[in-house]
Amino acid sequence: MRQKSPSTDRPDKPWHKVVSQGSPTRNFAAAAVFKPSPNFYVFSFPINLTMQSYNNPRLNPENFKDGPLSVNAATRLRQMLARPGVIVCPGVFDGVSVRLALEAGFECLYQSGAAVTASRLGQPDLAMATLNDFADAARIHCSINPTVPIIADADTGFGGPNMVARTVAQYARAGIAGLHIEDQVQTKRCGHLMGKELVSTEEFIMRIRAATIGRDSIPGGSDIVIIARSDAAQSLGAKEAINRLKLAADAGADLLFFEGVRSREDLQLAVKSLAPKPVLLNVVAGGVSPDFTAEEGEALGAKLIIYPLVTVVPAIHAMRESLQSLKRTGSDVESAKGMGPKQFFEVMGLDDAIKLDTTAGATSLSSI
Repeated sequence: MRQKSPSTDRPDKPWHKVVSQGSPTRNFAAAAVFKPSPNFYVFSFPINLTMQSYNNPRLNPENFKDGPLSVNAATRLRQMLARPGVIVCPGVFDGVSVRLALEAGFECLYQSGAAVTASRLGQPDLAMATLNDFADAARIHCSINPTVPIIADADTGFGGPNMVARTVAQYARAGIAGLHIEDQVQTKRCGHLMGKELVSTEEFIMRIRAATIGRDSIPGGSDIVIIARSDAAQSLGAKEAINRLKLAADAGADLLFFEGVRSREDLQLAVKSLAPKPVLLNVVAGGVSPDFTAEEGEALGAKLIIYPLVTVVPAIHAMRESLQSLKRTGSDVESAKGMGPKQFFEVMGLDDAIKLDTTAGATSLSSI
């Protein structure tokens, strides 16, 4: 497989060769092969890939530090990343969870790949969901309040460079403000499971480059945030994950996702090593990382913190309890806790629907 590098003789393109600090352009004619451990493998194949730095002045964080927050979700996310304060994102997986997260006052949400896979397919996070599954979910979630940024899991990008670019375009069209692409093989799994398999560093960087090309090829321009995620820490160590993320930043990633943080020291090292790029922290109760609070994550330098399962896991507990109650008592009164149909629909935006209907001159919802 060969990947042609973007042209370097076009000044209007946001690509240029690495020439700073006396470093020669890196030419990866063949991918590095790592010695596998019993539970870990790195898949590698030859790629003729010349590493190049990404440079798009329009997307410089300095351009997003001042002014009112944009109604465009992607632009707003860039503004939030460029300004002080940690961004806390609860995981969402359907329209109900999005409504409740907005009701709670969160200003940025996270479309969890694991939660969407569970909700839409009833399956574990083992690369069973497709681009269409995630993009269809995104269209629903982003439509509820299009100004609130939603970051979405994009797995590996679902294929080669052209598919990665297509994924970015599909997510942007759905209204997603940012997406993360990882360095696992196509048959990936949840980042908090064991036995993950990685592609080579070169293929990972190729994915990130393809994502930036896809973003910059969207007619009219797009501010969608490209997030590079590395799962290398689990088997190759924190330093290898950091090295991959540094190269991803050089390839154009806006935000860096160090998956599987094992300690406070690992997080501090990542934040220090990857500066000035912001770092995303993933917190999953019962996962491989410490159960950081938002305050602890911010104090350690994380800019954006996601809690992917914060809605879907409690939903499982609540639904299980309600169903067991129905089985035991033959009634749903206890589990409803006083919420009838109208109260339920009010949580889902009934009052806004009535207001629109009345403003339009209709009377069909005047009595409901």
